Amino acid sequence: AVGRVMMAVFRARWALCGGLVGVSCFRRGCARSSSDLYDVVISGGGMVGTAMACALGYDPHFSNKRILLLEAGHRKVIDQLSEGYSNRVSAITPGSTSLLSRIGAWNHICNMRVKPFRRMQVWDGCSDAMITFDKEGMEDMGYIVENDVIVAALTQQLEALSDQVEVFYRCRAVGYTWPRPYHIAEANPWVQIELADGRCIQTKLLIGADGQNSAVRAAASIQTLQWRYNQVAVVATLHLSEATENNVAWQRFLPSGPIALLPLSDTCSSLVWSTSAGHAAELLSMDNERFVDTVNSAFWSNDSHSEFIDSAGSLFQSAISLLMPSGYSARQLPPSVARVDPKSRAMFPLGLGHATEYIRHRVALIGDAAHRVHPLAGQGVNMGFGDVTTLSNHLSQAAFIGKDLGSVKHLLAYETERQRHNLILMTAIDLLKRLYSTKEAPFVLLRTLGLQATNLFSPVKEEIMTFASN
Repeated sequence: AVGRVMMAVFRARWALCGGLVGVSCFRRGCARSSSDLYDVVISGGGMVGTAMACALGYDPHFSNKRILLLEAGHRKVIDQLSEGYSNRVSAITPGSTSLLSRIGAWNHICNMRVKPFRRMQVWDGCSDAMITFDKEGMEDMGYIVENDVIVAALTQQLEALSDQVEVFYRCRAVGYTWPRPYHIAEANPWVQIELADGRCIQTKLLIGADGQNSAVRAAASIQTLQWRYNQVAVVATLHLSEATENNVAWQRFLPSGPIALLPLSDTCSSLVWSTSAGHAAELLSMDNERFVDTVNSAFWSNDSHSEFIDSAGSLFQSAISLLMPSGYSARQLPPSVARVDPKSRAMFPLGLGHATEYIRHRVALIGDAAHRVHPLAGQGVNMGFGDVTTLSNHLSQAAFIGKDLGSVKHLLAYETERQRHNLILMTAIDLLKRLYSTKEAPFVLLRTLGLQATNLFSPVKEEIMTFASN
């Protein structure tokens, strides 16, 4: 009975989608042919979309399925690594590493370039409050990898799956015809896709992995909740004053926004500085020497400190340390920056976005097409890889028992599982961003005491690490 009610609601929802059901978005119709019918079409060949293609390609239950990846750009391979690092990097969690290992891409990444980090230190720019994260035995907490390296490794794996996964490079969809969510005689039951080169294909399931401005999401009339933070992220590749183990990820919450220093090697780190658009433009226009001085000052200066807040925080920490002396973590000093790579400075806008639905009949969204977060927690691509793991598992189960891959039943299970995880994480990130965007004394005192208490209470820190890692 519950299933019938859900389907009735679902049918009504589709009927109200602006005439979407059964309406063609094509400039010309597609002829029905079994030769152009795929079991799964993935739109978007970035990190998340290519990982999805690899995950399905390696699944034994998909050995007799047709899988297609559509990528608007060129084939991305790295014949030889450049000496300089890319300014776009990702912090890969152990959960994402497990996925990349399972689909055979992690070995390629390790053979190219990767930097593990074993500790995180986060501290307030308006007080002495800080929190550290590390694992027992100083195990690796995560890995900093250039985005280009991840895509190249996944592309290399796709070539080993050429019998299982087809890839159309420099190819994009320009129109869709959506099937009805229930069977009607003589009606085409598949999603029909018109490509820019004039070809027409059909699929039992369309997966949108085409980024924050997803054309699949828009064409399916899936609404999004989104807003801009009036911030941009400034990125750059920095060289340290001296070689160190450089195995700590550093982040400081400044009133203008968080600044992070992520290790790339013993002598290089990647900068991600979230700030106002005006300040970002100023940072990009500075000469190299002044830019380096500004970055060092952002990590070391105490100009935003208040004597009252520092005194209150010191007293609170002393008191709570008496109750939990084993929870104290020693403060480390961040490395000094010596120079910036020429032409590595760039900026990109920040915002939050979340699709109200991750699925429709024969459609699923993953990665930035479904959600977008502030980079302060380094969770963006990890949330996307989590989508890949969950959706591929549900599709594998459906294929094993011979179910329709585009059925709402198992797609809803994917949506429920991922939204439960993603919404908690997105809410926490958004609250942190807002809490640390003010210099008002009551809020500074609140977050100072909260951060110090959390830092001394190891079980809470372990729960935070476990949730973020998975």
